[in-house]
Amino acid sequence: MPLPDEYLVYLRRGYGMDHDFYEWSTWSQRPKITWPDGARVALWVNVVLEQFPLDTEKTPFSVPLGLERPYPDYWNYTLRDYGNRVGCYRLFRMLDNLGIKTSVAMNAALAQSTPFLIQDIIARGYEVIAHGLDMAHLHTNATSEEDEREWIRRSLEMLRRAGANPTGWLSPGQSQSDHTLKLLAEAGLEYCCDWSNDDMPYPFTGPASGLVSLPYPFELSDVYCMGLWHQTAVEFAEQILDRFHALNAEATKESCRVLALTLHASISGQPYRVKPIQEALSAIMKHEGVWSAKPGAILQAVRSQP
Repeated sequence: MPLPDEYLVYLRRGYGMDHDFYEWSTWSQRPKITWPDGARVALWVNVVLEQFPLDTEKTPFSVPLGLERPYPDYWNYTLRDYGNRVGCYRLFRMLDNLGIKTSVAMNAALAQSTPFLIQDIIARGYEVIAHGLDMAHLHTNATSEEDEREWIRRSLEMLRRAGANPTGWLSPGQSQSDHTLKLLAEAGLEYCCDWSNDDMPYPFTGPASGLVSLPYPFELSDVYCMGLWHQTAVEFAEQILDRFHALNAEATKESCRVLALTLHASISGQPYRVKPIQEALSAIMKHEGVWSAKPGAILQAVRSQP
């Protein structure tokens, strides 16, 4: 089927980056950032919990590893729901045993349908990141600004009603419209995890002023490495360590770095994948100069410096 003509319409064509959400810079232009106690690398591990409604549409796009078969797609639905029923507790136990400070990005609909789960997450001291309503509500220009504002408001309200106090945001499928960042800043959120263009936090500008981007490299996400690229858990763990060693080497000569790791409970929470990931994280935690931190603490550390 050919693409419709409107697919190629790009209203923000302009000189430079075609947007005004952040200022372009190189490492040499940045102020030097340090972490507490002389650490060089901040380790941020984020567990993702998602709810895929059975009637999730395939438009405007199908979320990677979402519901791809005709309704009702119980095959994919139960694979994803495994993470919310079993896989997440396997990851929680592993991360707690390693003493890793953890955040959980959670769909608001899942917090509403499984209040015991978010209560356990809060009791464990994890930081809750708002992850939209559910995986059927994707933020694109196909949605009006008014409707998107309401989605964000409802997401935050549902999480707060469940006992969480999110200050950060991760869009479902890392999807955004032209208005998303502005609406997140308008809602009083402090950071967003959707953009994968840096190893360090940086401030958004223009309509999103006041919001900070935290590094969230999708190339080190289990969805891509193991789910889409079909790498083994051992290969995934090797890449975690390779990324750490590269960032640690850079941080000894320049500004400090953030190692952000994304673990979807339905993927990394599988019993045959946990061991290599645990071994990689254990090696990192034993390394000198590592600061295990939740995203809010990373943001606070950055804002406390000139």
